[in-house]
Amino acid sequence: MFKAFRIAESNGKVSGAIVDATLDELSPGEVIIEAAYSSVNYKDALAATGGGKILKKFPLIGGIDVAGTVASSTDARFKVGDEVVVTGYDLGVAHDGGYSAYVRVPADWVVKLPPRLSLFDSMALGTAGFTAALSVIRLKQNGLKPGAGPVVVTGATGGVGSIAVAILAGLRYEVTAVTGKDSEHDYLRSLGAQTVLPRSAMEKSARPLEKATWAGAVDPVGGDTLAWLTKTMAYNASIASSGLTGGIELHTTVIPFILRGVNLLGIDSVMCPMPVRLEVWRRLATNMKPKMLASIAREIPLEGLPDAFATLAAGNARGRFVVKVA
Repeated sequence: MFKAFRIAESNGKVSGAIVDATLDELSPGEVIIEAAYSSVNYKDALAATGGGKILKKFPLIGGIDVAGTVASSTDARFKVGDEVVVTGYDLGVAHDGGYSAYVRVPADWVVKLPPRLSLFDSMALGTAGFTAALSVIRLKQNGLKPGAGPVVVTGATGGVGSIAVAILAGLRYEVTAVTGKDSEHDYLRSLGAQTVLPRSAMEKSARPLEKATWAGAVDPVGGDTLAWLTKTMAYNASIASSGLTGGIELHTTVIPFILRGVNLLGIDSVMCPMPVRLEVWRRLATNMKPKMLASIAREIPLEGLPDAFATLAAGNARGRFVVKVA
């Protein structure tokens, strides 16, 4: 018997609590992981508070990320003692997730932890860091090079934003961070942002185009923020779009796409193919590993999850929450 954070629904109300669980209760899979850490993402906050229709069944152990050591495996690719990480797929959505001392998953979801990346590091990154790295890789594949001009990161104090700023700065890009938190400008500069803009700088207008400014953009916000980005990108520049904290609707025109050749790149970390997934984790352990990772992450126990969910849901988070579940 071990501790887990299970989410349930009663009379239309979603809530979570720490419970005693057993292996027999867990969702099926070929690999049992003795978990060390998980993390808290915006998606986790929505799932645990009922703020979005994330979970596909109840009750369910939450947590869309987990890192730990293989305790048993019926798949030859993994042996007892292997350090592994799982993010995305149905973990914590339709399959018992990472907020548990033991996690059982299909072997096809499991990634061996790359050298030079600790279990803690992997969850300081987690889905947010994976998404940030995938965004930068896609931008590079679409022609973004250092020296081409400023690269803007919106929602910059969040998990995806913080890590994206650090990754881009480490790769010698000129980074502009956009945030609504006036108190966090020094934090963003410590991650490598050369310029920090307040959210109010995103001028709302009916014009289909504004001054061509950005050589690339990482946007985990969406909504009006993404609409503003489409108007302000440089010629043939790309936007990596991965989030919806600012809303799911996009009110813009086709003008930026047909007159400036702007590229809108959809970033999906959930069902990312395994060959790409392995390459992203390899890069996160090498040239894309943020130098300031320790300052981005804060460790909390399972008992700290409700406060972390509330902080994220309110838009007040800075960086990453790493959950110690061992």
